Amino acid sequence: MKRRNFLFTLLSANLGLGLKALPTTEVPEGSKKDLLQKDTISVDDNIITFYLDDIINPLKIIHISDTHLWMDDERGEPFRKYSNRMAGAYNETKHFRTEAITNPVDSFEEVLELAVSKNADLLALTGDIFSFPSEAAIEWVHKKLESSGIQYLYISGNHDWHYEGMKGSRNELRDIWTKKRLTPLYQGNDPLMASYRINDIKVLAIDNSTYEILPEQLDFFRSNTKGDSPVLLMMHIPLYAPGRPLGYGCAHPSWNAESDSLYQIEKRERWPEEGHTKVTMDFYDQVLSSEKLIGIFTGHVHRQSIDIIRGKPQFATKPNSTGAYLEINILPLNYL
Repeated sequence: MKRRNFLFTLLSANLGLGLKALPTTEVPEGSKKDLLQKDTISVDDNIITFYLDDIINPLKIIHISDTHLWMDDERGEPFRKYSNRMAGAYNETKHFRTEAITNPVDSFEEVLELAVSKNADLLALTGDIFSFPSEAAIEWVHKKLESSGIQYLYISGNHDWHYEGMKGSRNELRDIWTKKRLTPLYQGNDPLMASYRINDIKVLAIDNSTYEILPEQLDFFRSNTKGDSPVLLMMHIPLYAPGRPLGYGCAHPSWNAESDSLYQIEKRERWPEEGHTKVTMDFYDQVLSSEKLIGIFTGHVHRQSIDIIRGKPQFATKPNSTGAYLEINILPLNYL
């Protein structure tokens, strides 16, 4: 399949995406036929629409990240010394549209109801749905999702499995609390990587919540981008985008111990002296060179943004703790 060429159309002057404008692909006079053979993307506030020339069935995804639910009960008492800081971090927020006072519980319920009302094909939860691995919060979310009847995917963020100050490496703690608490949300899928075929699109979920990629995840991405299906990639932490800060940190060249200014506040293992592994850097190159990949969707940075990296669009969403979400529509190019 040919390499995709994207025409980006901004439907308002400043979309809150960190951009003032994006150039459109130049089309020679009299070449309207050529234009109709190219895939396009339109961005309108928090609605992202792909028009693809090689699909038949429309697809709608509601994407959320960073709800930061902090609810807990008596089962969390033995872990209070590890959860206290994050338990008080998002108790009250301002709604991303109205600026009215809200909170993570109301925000999650609001978007879940929206996804159901819009008959979304998928609800994508890309991490930090929880501020720490609270049994009460995880059970509440799982019950809400299952009772809604909506198809969903979940991939963890760094806070979902992190108790601040608890001893252990990032990989060890992720493995421990995934198995002890988060397992039901994966619906039998591998917590580190999963593939969902929905209509004509393949949606890949890959856990990069440690900022690093494992060899099996790199192999998984390679094997799942060999077919003819267009691919969306869902992760928690954005890929490095030139000019962006360390929050866009998966494969960021400055990610290392020297640049890690938050490890003491977050009471966690410091980033390694040597920076990223070769596997992580190879993953970065593999993703951005994939002809099948049409877009990357992330959270973590708590702002809505878009970066075009080597021609690939990467979107981050505002935190769902404020009610925010992205609506992703994938439509045939000739869709009316």
